[in-house]
Amino acid sequence: MALPSTLNRYLLLMAQEHLEFRLPEIKSLLSLFGGQFISSQETYGKSPFWILSIPSEDIARNLMKRTVCAKSIFELWGHGKSPEELYSSLKKYPVEKMVPFLHSDSTYKIKIHTFNKTLTQEEKVKRIDALEFLPFEGKVNLKKPQHVFSVLEDYGLDPNRIPENPHNIYFGRWIADGQRELIESYSVKKRHFIGNTSMDAGLSFIMANHGKVKENDIVFDPFVGTGGLLVASAHFGAYVYGTDIDYNTVHGLGKASRKNQKWRGPDENIRANLRQYGLEKYYLDVLVSDASKPSWRKGTYFDAIITDPPYGIRESTRRTGSQKEIPKGIEKCPESHVPVSLSYHLSDMFFDLLNFAAETLVLGGRLVYWLPVYTPEYTDEMVPWHPCLKLISNCEQKLSSHTSRRLITMEKNRDQYSHLLSDQSLPYQGHNSFREKYFSGVTKRIAKEEKPSQE
Repeated sequence: MALPSTLNRYLLLMAQEHLEFRLPEIKSLLSLFGGQFISSQETYGKSPFWILSIPSEDIARNLMKRTVCAKSIFELWGHGKSPEELYSSLKKYPVEKMVPFLHSDSTYKIKIHTFNKTLTQEEKVKRIDALEFLPFEGKVNLKKPQHVFSVLEDYGLDPNRIPENPHNIYFGRWIADGQRELIESYSVKKRHFIGNTSMDAGLSFIMANHGKVKENDIVFDPFVGTGGLLVASAHFGAYVYGTDIDYNTVHGLGKASRKNQKWRGPDENIRANLRQYGLEKYYLDVLVSDASKPSWRKGTYFDAIITDPPYGIRESTRRTGSQKEIPKGIEKCPESHVPVSLSYHLSDMFFDLLNFAAETLVLGGRLVYWLPVYTPEYTDEMVPWHPCLKLISNCEQKLSSHTSRRLITMEKNRDQYSHLLSDQSLPYQGHNSFREKYFSGVTKRIAKEEKPSQE
């Protein structure tokens, strides 16, 4: 596919983790900022080098203000499979596009970046000297240059078979870095209030980006837990709200999840987490509520619903109810009544979640959630669907040799609400036995590990 001549070409240097999540994140963010994903590459696979066509440098900079999957972006001036091809490509790049960054009053620096190979300083200098044909008129400044240029060499993905010469060589002007530092600065290890299943910071930001969360949005999490997903959404300027069935978690009570700490402190709660990062102004509220019985008036309230439902492994799947038949004529329970906790099947949970999203999301709003699957039995048909929601992406994260969870992103594309009928959830009944299958695999693995030691 040929790239439109009116668009500038950019090189994205991607991080080498959460590989399946990278493309949906970049596509979502480009869409959010008024761009469209256009590329000459047919596949992205595991390569860290992506060539994109983007309408403007402003959109490229906005993209990098949000992404945690990309390290850096460069305006691509040349590309080749050998030094000779690169130099030929650079000589064809329009001089008028180079001049603003190479004039005599400017300062610059050239960096060498290699993937899967380490070069000596002498080799790096040799590569820089070979670029002397470029019309650089400014002065070199290694500490605080106005413009940074990079030669990026790709030596493939196999660390055991590193080729003598690179597969691809790129040259470009550095534009901006991504938000990789958020993964460390928002690390759960430093978080004020955590639980057994608090979401990893990097994945929380990826989920917010898949959900196209932006300033002044209202983002809701119906299985809020300790609020990790609210923190990520609030960082991007959204107002956040959540519910959970667990009274102790919502109020920050009970046993602590941290090692060497028996009970939670008086100020360990979701609001304190947002306060820790200077985001308290975005906190709307968190309520004790049953996701199977949403207490909402009909209407569209949320720009995004981002959530991690319990799978029944480290957190139980529960809803309120009673095994006993309720006598006819009794509509309300007495105030002293404490609801009984029942098992909440995963198929019912996703059935309720999709119906809730279809009813309460604004048009174009997104639902982002995790779906646990037993890998040997998984097919794409097992992903829940809804007539009002369009599937945007489906990314896998391995949990074990036989289980994984899939990050599902859906977008509301129909304004007229249509309710999913209960019999339409039958294809997803297999999710109900996820817990048993998960632990059966664990049991088999332990038995396999213990067998050699017994012999």
